[in-house]
Amino acid sequence: MKHQKKLNTMPLAARLRPTQLSEFVGQKHFLHANSSLVQSIHKNQLRSMIFWGPPGTGKTTLARLIASTVDYHFIPLSAVDAGVRDVKNAVEQAQMYLQEENKKTLLFLDEVHRFNKAQQDAFLPHIEEGQIVFIGATTENPSFALNNALLSRAMVYIFKSLEFDDLLVLLDRGWDLLLSEQNVKIAFQSDYKEKLIHWADGDARRLLGAVEVLFMLCEKKNQVSDLELAEVLTGAFLRFDKAGDEFYDQISALHKAVRGSNPDAALYWLARMLTSGADPLYLARRVLRMASEDIGIADPRALDIATHAYSAYQKMGSPEGDLALAQAVVYMAVAPKSNAVYKAWGQAVADAKSYGSLPVPLHIRNAPTKLMKNIGYGKGYRYAHDEPGGLSLGQTYFPEQIGEKIYYEPTQNGLEIKIGEKLNLLRKGSSKKTD
Repeated sequence: MKHQKKLNTMPLAARLRPTQLSEFVGQKHFLHANSSLVQSIHKNQLRSMIFWGPPGTGKTTLARLIASTVDYHFIPLSAVDAGVRDVKNAVEQAQMYLQEENKKTLLFLDEVHRFNKAQQDAFLPHIEEGQIVFIGATTENPSFALNNALLSRAMVYIFKSLEFDDLLVLLDRGWDLLLSEQNVKIAFQSDYKEKLIHWADGDARRLLGAVEVLFMLCEKKNQVSDLELAEVLTGAFLRFDKAGDEFYDQISALHKAVRGSNPDAALYWLARMLTSGADPLYLARRVLRMASEDIGIADPRALDIATHAYSAYQKMGSPEGDLALAQAVVYMAVAPKSNAVYKAWGQAVADAKSYGSLPVPLHIRNAPTKLMKNIGYGKGYRYAHDEPGGLSLGQTYFPEQIGEKIYYEPTQNGLEIKIGEKLNLLRKGSSKKTD
């Protein structure tokens, strides 16, 4: 047997951090060769930035890369445990490096949204004076989480969850590094890689952490098997049957049994996964999705019951919480089904993306000031409560370029039977009023 080296204690994600921009994976929408950000890096003309996006998408990695590429002194802070005093200390360091080494400083603050207004304001004079280039990373919408004064001084770059191909590159890089460090050969099948990548859900850090655990489970074997992969994906050993059913196949079976109104099969698949060590809160989230996607307004109580089941499990845990999930799954299975809202939402999103930023029609704009009223805001709006029956029939609400559309078509199931009857009257009445 080949001699194995001692495992590197530094996390795999840290060991894989790229040393140059060409090695960075993902975010091609603002990191292509001709992008303004890449050009500003090459010209050494950085301005302060906000990196906004989900965890594990490269915000910290890119900040470090930028600092090393332009040869800036790099000071990383986290708003979780830093305060105004840390900011002042960082600025003093920046002044020292500028005076003694003629070197600028890039100050990176992770989770900047955790700083309050006063703490965020502490950066402003130093950004204005050019003492630091500031990069703040956040998972929260900067429009709500950050001060306008800070936002006005920074470019906002939106990080997207990594795509499948991006994660595959990182997975292969990580696996190859582990193999070379230990001087071993362990086969990793492509279908297993695919499952691991889908499980990572666009998060590179989560993926590489799982890769490292998987390697440790397999380091004395010559290939990855169902057993090790299941342990990584669920945090526990999943007992697969003789046919080799895998975790996501079982999730699919549960969802389809509910959709097919079969409470018995739904209970079986729920029990299979819970007794195999699947994450109960993941299953609870899937039940919430069933309530919205497959039942909808045919039975609005379904979403309440799914939400309560999720909350009950959080409070009680297993085994008491298991019964709450079982109750929710049975209710979802026997409830009337409708995907009308699910389909309507998809059409509305598609139109919102397709038509772009169309203006709001003047008559339904808010007019809190005299100027707005003078230029036509709210002109011609009919207040529904003052109309017969509380209905302003014939009044339009879509942008003119789209016209009046119908997305939501109720089914003939559950409460949607009544909803459909009312909508038919409203739409017919509105049509006659328009004519």
